[in-house]
Amino acid sequence: MSGPRVRLGLVLVLSVGLAIAVWSPALAQVITLRGASQFDDTHSFNQNMLKLEEETKKCYGKPVNFVLHRNRELGLEKDYFAYMSQGLSVDYAVVAPSHMATFSKQATLMDMPFLFRDIDHWNKVLSTGEALKPIYDDVLAKADVMLINYGGGGVRNIVGKKPVRNMEELKNLSIRVMGAPIQTRMFQAITAAPTVIAYDEVYNAIQTGVIQAGENESPGWSQMKWHEVASAISKTMHAITIRPLVFSAKTFRKLPSDLQSCLQKAAPVAGAHARKWERDADDAILKKMQSEGKIQLYEFTDRAKLLELAAPVKEAFAKEVGAEKVLANINAVK
Repeated sequence: MSGPRVRLGLVLVLSVGLAIAVWSPALAQVITLRGASQFDDTHSFNQNMLKLEEETKKCYGKPVNFVLHRNRELGLEKDYFAYMSQGLSVDYAVVAPSHMATFSKQATLMDMPFLFRDIDHWNKVLSTGEALKPIYDDVLAKADVMLINYGGGGVRNIVGKKPVRNMEELKNLSIRVMGAPIQTRMFQAITAAPTVIAYDEVYNAIQTGVIQAGENESPGWSQMKWHEVASAISKTMHAITIRPLVFSAKTFRKLPSDLQSCLQKAAPVAGAHARKWERDADDAILKKMQSEGKIQLYEFTDRAKLLELAAPVKEAFAKEVGAEKVLANINAVK
């Protein structure tokens, strides 16, 4: 081959090679977002994240991969939050507020009993998230993690050996509560006799008479079979859960602006879907087990009194964690 032809051939080869070098990464580069969950897809947490994926893809219209690691494959919620804060391994996950406490004391307000007047109040607060904006800002500033929507909806009631229908039946009731001090203070304020017992010891404690009751959401007490030793479900509705879907801000800032916009549009849709899913699942358990004769349901007629007694404790706790503004915002939602 003559010199000019060789040179032409080299130019063509180099040109093609340069084109591949320039265009291949762009064509091959598909953004991958990694989620994590302790559960399978029958759980509301997964439903929240799967709906986020569906709605984001519908909006974005370009290739983007969502990889959801299920069933504790990447550890526990507290691990996910730490990873997201560091911008490592996990980009999004549903995390209970208690796991944010190391970074933000304000976040623990979301786990406080009697935070909401009723389910309608709870849903109005979470549908926009505006009332919780100071917590969003605090978590973002201290952990570099974004609270992009609010799932939840499990209603905690008293699960006992006997009905608790009014203040008289509640007085001095020996009841198991979680280890957080606010739980003990709150149940003392409403005249019960709370005691902290490990979660997996509640069944035996009720069975042997150490305590008369526990308190939990339907999926929790049914899974642990508390109803076998405590079949009276008294609808105090003393807590309605908030389960935020959080996203690593370190990851979010690296995303294209149009993908950021789609995630922000998709998030509230996914949150509403998750709240309905969890509320429906919670109610379905109650109805099924009542129809099978495994539990008896009782209305608590003095709930207004419970809210009255809880108010000073709520205010004191909000002040302790620097969340007075958040509590005022929530109370103002009608």
